[in-house]
Amino acid sequence: MSQHKEQCGFVTFAQNTAQVDYLELAYLQALNVKATQRINSYAVIVDSATKEKIDDRHRDTFDYIIDLPADYNDPASDWKLANECQVFWLTPFKETIKLESDLLFTRSIDHWWTAFRLRNVFLSTGCRNYQQQVSDVRKYRKIFDDNCLPDVYNGLMYFRYSREAMAFFSTATEILKNWPELRDTVLINCREDTPSTDVLYGLTALVTGEDTCTAPSLDFVNFVHMKPGIQGWADGQSCFNTVVTERDADMIRVNNLNQYWPVHYHDKNYATKELIKYYESRRN
Repeated sequence: MSQHKEQCGFVTFAQNTAQVDYLELAYLQALNVKATQRINSYAVIVDSATKEKIDDRHRDTFDYIIDLPADYNDPASDWKLANECQVFWLTPFKETIKLESDLLFTRSIDHWWTAFRLRNVFLSTGCRNYQQQVSDVRKYRKIFDDNCLPDVYNGLMYFRYSREAMAFFSTATEILKNWPELRDTVLINCREDTPSTDVLYGLTALVTGEDTCTAPSLDFVNFVHMKPGIQGWADGQSCFNTVVTERDADMIRVNNLNQYWPVHYHDKNYATKELIKYYESRRN
């Protein structure tokens, strides 16, 4: 049976932890994608424990529920990053936009698909603050600067079924398998027991060719990252206790500024039951 069921769609991973219900974040994101995008097929990849939490709401909303065949994460860790590079072999789409589950769209990005097709793998470069400016904050990027890695962000990326994409994800898998040795003998000032996906894909881009999987000049392919330091705030300081946030239908407004780029809200408390109910009502 063919892996690919449709041409284009969105994919995320949902692996619940003791602290975060990632399945519920994915559910909100799927509802948001359905409400904002013309191209809106949506797949979620789940481990066996998370799959047990799936109910009729999820089945009615997710177009595809995909079993994670192997879990490479440390069972004791709440940082579930080690499975991301399996997405190439799991996606049901020939062309995939892979998202982190805590990202919401405020308007259609259907026109971005044309830009994505300039590369077989397209990693977004840099990010924006809520003032819509490209962030120059390097607080979370010291390992990138120390090791001259491309400034890539995994919050939103694209790939299509191709030899180049297979090579990219195969290389990422090999880097992950050999991480302790690479961390200790190749990288400078790296202390990550498991690489963040940004670091993993930055290294992979360096190995496979940065110009084949990034396009920094297309800086409209971007998202707003609400991580505190990017806004100039102290770590642990939630944006929702620091600035005024409101919604107008799909538009998110922060301190009265419309967020025209997708919003990586980061603080999982943003995914309230009220917000989910709002998007559920949009489907009725």
